[in-house]
Amino acid sequence: MKTIALIDYGSGNLHSAARALRVAANSAKKTREVRITTDPSALAHADRIVLPGVGHFSDCAKNLRKHPGLIEALKEAVMDRGVPFFGICVGQQLLATRGLEDGDTPGLDWISGDVDRIQPGNGLPVPHMGWNALSLRQDHPILEGLGDDPHVYFTHSYAYRNPADTDIAATTHYGETIIAAVARDNMFATQFHPEKSQRVGLKILSNFVLWDPK
Repeated sequence: MKTIALIDYGSGNLHSAARALRVAANSAKKTREVRITTDPSALAHADRIVLPGVGHFSDCAKNLRKHPGLIEALKEAVMDRGVPFFGICVGQQLLATRGLEDGDTPGLDWISGDVDRIQPGNGLPVPHMGWNALSLRQDHPILEGLGDDPHVYFTHSYAYRNPADTDIAATTHYGETIIAAVARDNMFATQFHPEKSQRVGLKILSNFVLWDPK
């Protein structure tokens, strides 16, 4: 059976993400085992990899790095072998060059850019919590079939800054333009939570299950 490896490094909303991925696989009419794991050897056999993340960038980066061999296994699977990858919230932010929350913390530097505090102004509260519309910037297979005016659920205080324009898959507006999704090659990642985004989120995850970036 093909597997989706959901990385457990103490920084993700694992159970709701696992449930959503199982529902998405069923919706896509695909049989997939969702395996919650920190075992580097499991990534060598995974057909897809999902990196969730909730909390501070620095804490998530530290938690990821404290598991021996995990980052190396992720890099070998995603960067070297081209396994389809999906990052969620801080799991997206960790792809950046660095995060500026609680100091200057190195990220994975897979999609260049910084992660910095949002500054929406206009009296809008931070963290940004709630539903916002997506503006699609790429004709990407994972963003197909979302319908008119798709809305997704955000909860965050920090976001991607200054990636290459070609790496921006979607934005949203919350007092300022916020990068909602980034994509490059076999990598796709969202600032919002697809597992909390109901119909649109389910469609995004179903598209990921079906996605063949090769």
